[in-house]
Amino acid sequence: MLYKTTKFLFGILFIVLLPIFLFRFPINLQHLNPAQYNSLIMAVCAYVLHQYTMHLMIRFPGNRSVISVLPSIALWYGIFSSIIIIFRLDYSILYLTCTLVFNFVFSFAEFIYDKRIHKDVMAYIPVGKTNDLDLIPNVQWIKVNRPRDLNVKSIKAIVADLHAPALDNEWQKFLADQTLKGTPVYNVKQVVESMTGRIKINHMYENNLGSLLPSPGYMVIKQIFDIVLVLLSFPIVLPIMLLTAITIKLESEGPALFIQNRVGQGGKEFRIYKFRSMGKDSEKHGAQMATTNDMRVTRVGKFIRKTRIDELPQFFNVLKGDMSLIGPRPEQKVFVDQFEQEIPFYNYRHIVKPGITGWAQVTHGYAGDADETRVKIEHDFYYIKHISFSLDILIVFKTIKTMLTGFGAR
Repeated sequence: MLYKTTKFLFGILFIVLLPIFLFRFPINLQHLNPAQYNSLIMAVCAYVLHQYTMHLMIRFPGNRSVISVLPSIALWYGIFSSIIIIFRLDYSILYLTCTLVFNFVFSFAEFIYDKRIHKDVMAYIPVGKTNDLDLIPNVQWIKVNRPRDLNVKSIKAIVADLHAPALDNEWQKFLADQTLKGTPVYNVKQVVESMTGRIKINHMYENNLGSLLPSPGYMVIKQIFDIVLVLLSFPIVLPIMLLTAITIKLESEGPALFIQNRVGQGGKEFRIYKFRSMGKDSEKHGAQMATTNDMRVTRVGKFIRKTRIDELPQFFNVLKGDMSLIGPRPEQKVFVDQFEQEIPFYNYRHIVKPGITGWAQVTHGYAGDADETRVKIEHDFYYIKHISFSLDILIVFKTIKTMLTGFGAR
């Protein structure tokens, strides 16, 4: 706690005050004019809100990377820039630019330091379903064969299969004693879910499905946000869509748009819009799942798939109410029928609207067969269970990383 508080206060000094003294800005902290006052308030608020955003993000699995940190800073500075323009506030563009750069520098240094110095150390009891815990990356796992082998000071928590018959009275007493001493004890199922971002569907029961019901109130707010964000993006997105359509038409014969039936919320079919990334009549012999180095994909198609530009026409699906910006990806009916027979609880993913991007897409990528689809379903169920504004924001940040790196593109 002391480390976090010290780091937070140092961040304010470095980002907000250092530019004043380093570049000798004419700012008198005792007698501020409106431009100086507004600039200082915005710089402080942008830093505080960025830190709060990242605090929400680290609750979810996956390494925090610079790619996800930087959009958070850009988001808040963008919001405050919009406020300045809308309300015509006085401000110092030089000072705010300096604090933006300093915020980037501080966040990058913070990321490097935390990644090198702070690593979770977890102990686990090798009884029941804990044998594969040490395969989970980014954690230093300590196997505790006997209670007296544990060095409590060096660990963050203890993980055990609390429902295992082999967890005898000696172990149960040990875990109770450690809890009383302030060391957290977690059930293995909870830890695997939180560290992998997946809910194991092979170990689910019907009564588990109740915990996967999303909040109706947030779903209404989410739909409103979807529509507003799509409309606000059109001045940028529509020219990109027009240029993409022209490029597709110039490269190969056929329509620029690819329209296909997909299964959406409640198992109902709808028509999805995408830019055509394959040659004409690529599925005339029936539906096929995308594969790595798929020969049906054109040169333009490879680029728009890698950057996810091929998904932009689905903004119109969002406006129609068929899709959301974020959610499980919709599949074709033929694959849905197949997966319902092969994958437990598969159909439950249709409890929410499908999305243009989603938790499974940014953590796993494309699925090429039933086994990969099973893993993606586990990610989808995690999203449905933990659906929230902070998780949606994290997915947006990870989507930006996906677009820049081409992760999972096929």
